[in-house]
Amino acid sequence: MPLSILLTIIIGTALGWLLVKIARVPRHLRGLVLGCCAVGNLGNLPLIIVPAICKERSNPFGDVDICYKNGLAYTSLSLALASILVWSYAFNIVRIYSTQEISNVVEVDQFTVNPTSTTETDPENHSKCSTQTLVTTEDRYHTKNCVNQLEIEIVVPNGQEKKEKLMQCPQTLAIWSNLKLLFPPTLIGAIVGLIIGIVPQFRKLLVGESAPLLVIQDSLIMIGDACLPAMTMLVGANLLEGLKGQGAQLPIIVGIIIVRNIVLPAIGVGIVKGAVHFGLIHHDPLYEFVLLLQFALPPAVAISTSTQLFGNGRGECSIIMLATYSCAAVSLTLWCTFFIWLVL
Repeated sequence: MPLSILLTIIIGTALGWLLVKIARVPRHLRGLVLGCCAVGNLGNLPLIIVPAICKERSNPFGDVDICYKNGLAYTSLSLALASILVWSYAFNIVRIYSTQEISNVVEVDQFTVNPTSTTETDPENHSKCSTQTLVTTEDRYHTKNCVNQLEIEIVVPNGQEKKEKLMQCPQTLAIWSNLKLLFPPTLIGAIVGLIIGIVPQFRKLLVGESAPLLVIQDSLIMIGDACLPAMTMLVGANLLEGLKGQGAQLPIIVGIIIVRNIVLPAIGVGIVKGAVHFGLIHHDPLYEFVLLLQFALPPAVAISTSTQLFGNGRGECSIIMLATYSCAAVSLTLWCTFFIWLVL
């Protein structure tokens, strides 16, 4: 499954890049187009579709209880792996192409040039300028170490040495800011959850009827049960915003629909059936169905969240989500029917 999800992202990115070149997508929308083509809704929709199919008495995958248990395990693994890949790849690819300025070094340099030069040219206003610089820097960054560093810089008479020290703290802040962008809270949470699930010592503490910290598991289950309807409502809110916002170009929308709803599922059929033919995976109809389903899903909701965080392409993203999810209501039904027939 990790390899299958990785292949969906690699193939989707390649198809998205072709779409960018063919449709001549503007630079500020390239990250949005690449993200929509590369990353599907690998978490919420499989968690809704697969257990719902298994709960049917006439489901094609055998016993209801076994099908539900295995289907929930497969889709949960898909959700965990997708969370890591989505927030490490799609989030950052939208950030790279975003027009919003995210560097703090430039802001610090521009802000500290005038107070520093004033201190050097006007000794009488030395204390006044120093106080203004420290207070504003503290309000901007809230970093105690940075304020202490600037206090040392102000009292040093040698201007050259002062400038060299002045750059040390902003560089540290810039590195910390970049790390925060590369590892958003959702990605950190997914990694921590995988570690707890994989390491037996942690798993015994939290998971199981006899776990000492069972109350934490119960609390997380209640939060998780509310997550699916909340995320679905969030998708609906984003789609409604698209009706009021700036629309994307029609070739971009049509291209993303073709990539996500036609080309990727067809490629996924060849990959999964090829893996079964060469013995890379054992013959399990439910497992094959989940792998095939991952290729036919509409774009991930995290793409919309990323565009809202960076303030770039929000209207276009809402229009794309509205179009792709509207088409997915039909295409996903047809592909699920075909996948079930194919794996049985």
